[in-house]
Amino acid sequence: MHAKGLRPNMDVLPVVRVLAATVADLPDAVLQVNLHRDVTDPSATAYAPQLLKELKELADDGQLVLTIHDYFDDEQLWDYLTSLDLSVLPYRFGTHSGWLEACHDLGTAVAAPDCGFYGQQRPCFTYGHTQEGGLDEEFLRKAVLRAYEERPAPRAT
Repeated sequence: MHAKGLRPNMDVLPVVRVLAATVADLPDAVLQVNLHRDVTDPSATAYAPQLLKELKELADDGQLVLTIHDYFDDEQLWDYLTSLDLSVLPYRFGTHSGWLEACHDLGTAVAAPDCGFYGQQRPCFTYGHTQEGGLDEEFLRKAVLRAYEERPAPRAT
């Protein structure tokens, strides 16, 4: 999961907690959480010390790999996306996603929330996550398990 610079539509920790519990039961699966460096900068608007604290604790417990980096250029982004089996979008509102589009083009599966039009934009695994209803943990778990079983994802032609 790439939380980028923590856009306002992201609800990272609830999604990460479910992913960590789900991935723990899957052979050879690794949960990787990426953040942009501005999340660690006290002078940045994206600074999130509580989020960092919990993510670092989960990483120290071996439940995830936490990677903090500068923004990717296009080539780095394509390399990153193609290295994934599944990219989970932790959105609780929104309509469409350029990230989902790039994943589809590169053959990376996506788990996207059922808010907005992500499921209609491109084939993806959907789960319940909305601003009003919160996160449906069981549907997220099922989406991850389906993606794990149905690897590799189709790639755009």
